[in-house]
Amino acid sequence: MPSFDAVSEVNQHEVANAIDQANRELSQRFDFKDTGARFELEDFTVTLHAQVDFQLKQMLEIVKLRLGKRGIDLKCLEVKEPQTTLSAAHQEVLLRHGIDAETGKQLTRLIKDSKLKVQASLQGEKVRVSGKQRDDLQAAIALLRGAKLDRPLQFSNFRD
Repeated sequence: MPSFDAVSEVNQHEVANAIDQANRELSQRFDFKDTGARFELEDFTVTLHAQVDFQLKQMLEIVKLRLGKRGIDLKCLEVKEPQTTLSAAHQEVLLRHGIDAETGKQLTRLIKDSKLKVQASLQGEKVRVSGKQRDDLQAAIALLRGAKLDRPLQFSNFRD
């Protein structure tokens, strides 16, 4: 029986390259010279360090630009509120990956309500969609691409 998986993944290597490029751009920019501004990447969390809140906003635009150029969909970013003290400011940007239970239920409900001849099931951090015909699966992919979700979707493991 043909099937495919709907997943939400972020390429960690591309994220690391984008953060390295953003750090290089900070070291080259005149308005960030000798300010100690930097980006730190730990797992799927990017931390922005600067002296003031205004610099954090500029840094956020830099990191969005670099991630976008590297092919990372910006819908996966979750920007936290900046924390400022008298001497420094920092802000966290989370890179969401994987399909959580709520989004998975939303996807399976969307597929079931569409009356397509496919079945969807949540399996960990992915949604497996299976059906009897390849055309039905392609219609399900088109339906999921058109859905308004807070995460980017990729389709993998297409079995015929």
